[in-house]
Amino acid sequence: MMGGAPSMALQFLLEAVVGFFSVLFLLRFFMQAGRVSFANQLGGFVMQLTDWAVKPLRRMIPGVGGYDWSSLVVAYLLQLLLLVLLVGMAGGLAAMPPGVWLFLLGKALLELVRQVVYLFTFALIIAAVLSWVNPYSPLAGPVNQLTRPILAPIQRILPPISGIDLAPLLAIVLLQVVLKFL
Repeated sequence: MMGGAPSMALQFLLEAVVGFFSVLFLLRFFMQAGRVSFANQLGGFVMQLTDWAVKPLRRMIPGVGGYDWSSLVVAYLLQLLLLVLLVGMAGGLAAMPPGVWLFLLGKALLELVRQVVYLFTFALIIAAVLSWVNPYSPLAGPVNQLTRPILAPIQRILPPISGIDLAPLLAIVLLQVVLKFL
């Protein structure tokens, strides 16, 4: 059983690296689902850092219905791997009853959904900041395309008030409510 500061540091590093790559794979999934162009800096960055896992997996898991399922599967498997590693670091992997594996599968799915909420919250914040600071930034187009599916229904219900769009704020609040239930 590992303990102390070194194991906490290793746990932090594992969570940071897995979290970073999970978000990249989720971003790839949602960019393709939303038909966001990859012909920009963000798209190129995402593709270069995720191709190593997505391309080989596509031979087994093809895209269906316009969705890149292999990207989503890799993000899920990363979350599952992280949980298995953390349980292993705590010394509980060998003594785990079979039912705990089912728990880990569900917990990985829950963590993946949590990552989706964080991804869209962050994207909404970036979109809002870019709209104030530099609406013509090369990043503004892809981020706006990514957040459009979340904002469009809210904007139909809550139109801009005196030219100020409160939809991003409401979307962030709603996403935070979803996080409370996760």
